[in-house]
Amino acid sequence: MFAVKPSFEIKPATAADVPVILRLIRELAEYERAPNDAVATEAQLRDVLFGAKPAAEVLLAFEDDHAVGFAVYFFNFSTWLGRPGLYLEDLFVQPENRGKGHGRALLQRLAQIAAERGCGRMEWAVLSWNEPAIGFYRKLGARPMEEWTVYRLEREGMTALANE
Repeated sequence: MFAVKPSFEIKPATAADVPVILRLIRELAEYERAPNDAVATEAQLRDVLFGAKPAAEVLLAFEDDHAVGFAVYFFNFSTWLGRPGLYLEDLFVQPENRGKGHGRALLQRLAQIAAERGCGRMEWAVLSWNEPAIGFYRKLGARPMEEWTVYRLEREGMTALANE
């Protein structure tokens, strides 16, 4: 007897995939040690990803028709390059499915999308403690932007600033 190699496929997500997307978001939050921070709902995701003005797009990685990972991305703009950029918000492959090339395949597909849409670069953030991801990204040729610091204004701060 021999083992059958699982089939692998990357597909753009549809509205019907929202429950799968939410499951993967929660798995990512668990992995990133912040399970209580993932407060998105199916209704919110359906609206923001597949409503009248989608804010982001999602690729799903399937192994034998089971979603094992995803990439959430959107487009930003570089004034210096005068071109759009692809921003990878989240990349996640279930821990038990890592090392099979799924993460690389998702990033490769994102690079193809970025090239097709005329992007000048791809960017993303990684947690400083996530050494496996940092090593993986460096092997792909990505480099950290050490001279930059990410700032975040959360909802309460945005509201306060808007109402000043």
